[in-house]
Amino acid sequence: MKQTEYLPHIAYDSVIIGFTGDELKILIMEYHNTGLYALPGGFVKKNEDLNEAAKRGLEERTGLKNIFLEQFYTFGDTKRHQPEVLRTIIEANEKTPHESLQWLLDRFISVAYYALINYHDVVPKPDALSDSCTWYPLKKLPPLILDHADIVNRAIFALRENIDRKLVTVNLLPATFTMKELQHVYEAILDTNIRRTTFQRQMLASELLVRHDKRYSGKAHKAPYVYSFKAKKP
Repeated sequence: MKQTEYLPHIAYDSVIIGFTGDELKILIMEYHNTGLYALPGGFVKKNEDLNEAAKRGLEERTGLKNIFLEQFYTFGDTKRHQPEVLRTIIEANEKTPHESLQWLLDRFISVAYYALINYHDVVPKPDALSDSCTWYPLKKLPPLILDHADIVNRAIFALRENIDRKLVTVNLLPATFTMKELQHVYEAILDTNIRRTTFQRQMLASELLVRHDKRYSGKAHKAPYVYSFKAKKP
């Protein structure tokens, strides 16, 4: 990782959100031999668009392309500059000479993104400085470095804003899903229980969904209809 390849003082951090069917999980990195945890992130190459850099990082960590990714905030407080934390990470890294990583001790402004993906489609991959890249429940995240906990909180707030519009374009669910599965996503994101009849009535009235044939599982009288989101108009 050579400093000359990247724009100085600019980074990105990604809150990668997956839904297991019951709860939201966040993809978290653990840095080699430090016990320090962080969001996946990276730097912008000099010949690369910012959004393309974030997409590249997402693909490197998840193996997925064409995923919903939204920029939601820029973090630039002076207190996020904690060179002692980065120095610990550098000194614990045995793969790269420490001198070549000293530029990481500089102050960085980070552009934050969140990605919504189908949890079951991902095989997480750590980066060169990390031992693991693992899913953690949103409510049971390990302590995160710098301001990464604030980044997660702002990402969830951004997701809750105008949730209907955002879920139409994301990958948290399979292509078709039951009303119950959709309700579980809403409840996980909003962190609240929703009355089934109320939710179903509101979703059907929203005209966001297309209804398909029932999903049979051996008990025809209990087979639920399945739905998909309507395609967005160009």
